[in-house]
Amino acid sequence: MQKNCKIGKGTIVRPFVNLYGCTIGRDCMIGTFVEIQRGVKVGDNVRVQSHSFICEGVTIEDNVFIGHGVMFINDNHPKAGVPWKLLPVLVKKGSSIGSNATILGGVTIGNNALVGAGSVVTKDVPDGTTVVGNPAKPI
Repeated sequence: MQKNCKIGKGTIVRPFVNLYGCTIGRDCMIGTFVEIQRGVKVGDNVRVQSHSFICEGVTIEDNVFIGHGVMFINDNHPKAGVPWKLLPVLVKKGSSIGSNATILGGVTIGNNALVGAGSVVTKDVPDGTTVVGNPAKPI
């Protein structure tokens, strides 16, 4: 399902994808069972593997790889029936996020950084740094 989205030339969107009010650049690949919510901006040449969730407030720059089952969070303290605070997430150019990683709200992942599979990113990741674990730490 695609509602009110801008999708760049050469981008492939696989079946069973939910896109709502997002912008996706050129030459991207969006895998099956992905959801990308309102206001998300995805740059050019980005690959998003299956079963990933990219929520409102996330910006992904060019040449980024998002592994299978990556979850982005935009409210670190959610409660039912209580107003929530959007915490934006920025994934900078050339970064890679391994499968099943969780990226908490308010985090920036630097240029050419690497987030290991299964990591929980609770703090900013500097440019060119590899982080792993829960909570994710540089190695």
